[in-house]
Amino acid sequence: MEKKVYKKIYELQKKIRFLEEKIASNYKMYKMRCPTHLSVGQEAIAAASGLALSKKDIAISYHRSHAHYLSKGGSSKKLLAELHGFNEGCSKGVGGSMHLIDLNNNFYGSTAIVSNSIPVGVGLAYSIKINKQKNIVCIYIGDASLEEGVFYESINFCIVKKLPVIFICENNFYSVYTHLKNRQPKQRKIFKLAKALGAVSYKFSQNNPFKLYLKLQKLFNKIRNNPTPHFVEIETYRYLEHCGPNDDTKLGYRS
Repeated sequence: MEKKVYKKIYELQKKIRFLEEKIASNYKMYKMRCPTHLSVGQEAIAAASGLALSKKDIAISYHRSHAHYLSKGGSSKKLLAELHGFNEGCSKGVGGSMHLIDLNNNFYGSTAIVSNSIPVGVGLAYSIKINKQKNIVCIYIGDASLEEGVFYESINFCIVKKLPVIFICENNFYSVYTHLKNRQPKQRKIFKLAKALGAVSYKFSQNNPFKLYLKLQKLFNKIRNNPTPHFVEIETYRYLEHCGPNDDTKLGYRS
């Protein structure tokens, strides 16, 4: 890979980390009144996938969405303005942290309700197929999304209609304070569950974001040329609390 691509991936990860750490430190000034879900620790997935997507490709996210918004070309200034409730924000200051949008870069938004954005992304993919376009839809989800009925309805529709969709599951093992092992059968593998439903499914690592970029770029090109629903599980870990700017190890639910 060219050196400039390595540089872009590094810089985007650094940008996401720096901005989120700044949000965490400034949140205590009580000028950001919306709840905020930070992605500190999960930057590699957003950076690798965001750079592998083209500007015409569509991305849609969930409540932990800052990194996805930024990696799809979203403005740092508009993000911070949104968190402060200013009219200059990407959602005019009325959406807050969990409702980011940038239609100029085909980031079609994020929603607070778990799995709520999945059928929206599938609908967008259906419109792509109807209009015979070559772009794809990347739907970011968390591990808890597979515990909602709408995921199964949506992925079934994708498979039946052969839609140009890729689900990227950021598996950080926790739904708020509850570990995956206490929410799903111990022997279950998320990516194998998606495969059993009929999606082309993989499990990738975030440990080398450069290799992750190459793998995702290859998949995205494959889906553009041959629309087929894909599912990618990537294990990750959030460093801060589920919702908020603080370290929460003192609560004792994780080390």
